[in-house]
Amino acid sequence: MKNKFIFKFPSKINFKNYRHSSSNNAVFYGLNKKVEFCTKCTYSNQKPNSEKEFTHTLKTIKPTVKLKKRNVCNACDVHYYKTNTIDWKKREVLLLKLCDKFRRKDGQYDCLVPGSGGIDSFFTAHKLKYKYGMNPLTITYSPHLYTDWGYKNFKSWIDSGFDNFLFTPNTRVHRLLTRISLENLFHPFQPFFFGQNYLTPKVAKKKFGIELVFYGESPLEYGNDDDRNTPLKDPSYFTVKNPMETYIGGIKIKKLISEFGLSKNDLEHYLPISNKEFRKNKSEIHYLGWYLKWHPQEVYYYAVENSNFKPSPERNIGTYGKYKSIDDKMDDLHFYTTFIKFGIGRATYDSAQEIRNGELLRNEGVKLVKKFDGEYPKRFEKELFEYLSLPKNDFLKASKNFEKPILNKEYFELLTDNFRSPHLWFFEKSNWKLRKKIN
Repeated sequence: MKNKFIFKFPSKINFKNYRHSSSNNAVFYGLNKKVEFCTKCTYSNQKPNSEKEFTHTLKTIKPTVKLKKRNVCNACDVHYYKTNTIDWKKREVLLLKLCDKFRRKDGQYDCLVPGSGGIDSFFTAHKLKYKYGMNPLTITYSPHLYTDWGYKNFKSWIDSGFDNFLFTPNTRVHRLLTRISLENLFHPFQPFFFGQNYLTPKVAKKKFGIELVFYGESPLEYGNDDDRNTPLKDPSYFTVKNPMETYIGGIKIKKLISEFGLSKNDLEHYLPISNKEFRKNKSEIHYLGWYLKWHPQEVYYYAVENSNFKPSPERNIGTYGKYKSIDDKMDDLHFYTTFIKFGIGRATYDSAQEIRNGELLRNEGVKLVKKFDGEYPKRFEKELFEYLSLPKNDFLKASKNFEKPILNKEYFELLTDNFRSPHLWFFEKSNWKLRKKIN
């Protein structure tokens, strides 16, 4: 009889594949077999870059940050380019021309700013309104589980003088897709990423009559190998010929509908916009960070000075900072899964950026990475496991595809081990260790 479960209880791994002495270690996700670190920041060549997530399956070969001359990463190279090549006064003139092109004189919204009220979206909306005279509408795709401080900062954003369109997805659908993404890709943030990035292009023109969208910092800041000469977000990241031929959590849309009891309506805001519709809308999606020199710590100070923005009252799990990515409890789990799959954790992301911007020396960043990277997300563990569980009474059809619909610590640890790439990890004396650590 054929096993009916799409997602079986995680199997125990073969620890022979994770011996310290192994020399021929398998490489998952198409990563670079040889681990190398940037000589200027704390990135390694395992650090994943943005990709067309709607094509992502477990077999997807992940694009990673490139190390160039003298093992300097793309992100550090971009920072040097920003600091030594760009005429920021000319860039601001271009921003003014762009604003004048779309500026409305009838009091209607003339640009859309997606975000949650964190430092990036606050800075973007506030600058556009109070310095450049635009009339932005802000739009928020609700986090999985608000932190108390994240929700207060969201309210503070609105209190600073902005209308906001808050979209809160169907919780049952969102929980199910998040669990599927965890099981299949070890990527619990993917459904939120889809909603956050695909909803805005769909509703900007159609719902609000807005043709200009502004995000904050560009993916170039994190090592993406995009075109440095354009401020536009690459449409290939959020448009596709046929949205119904895409994937969520590594599963085809049609299978999600037939096997998990979902409808096209349930999935609509997770799907990229069609090429045809996007061209028809004539929307332009820009990065404000292409026009203005982006400095995250200064952006944080700006938010504090111009609103009631508050950092987290406690250090973020997996890092030393308190003011970035603090609105969603799922952030803790997201950065932990990234560490497991790529050996890159939250402290690496934070320290690499601060080294580039002059807040840290590299040796200080290395110490912080060694101390905090990969910290287990204990503080919201109970809530996260409850959120990712699928009780049969609430998920009548979907739960039947899981051998164990309820997620607990034992299940999660077994699942975690199945996503460790042997070229990154070895197991010794009851502990997991990275084969190559940053120095």
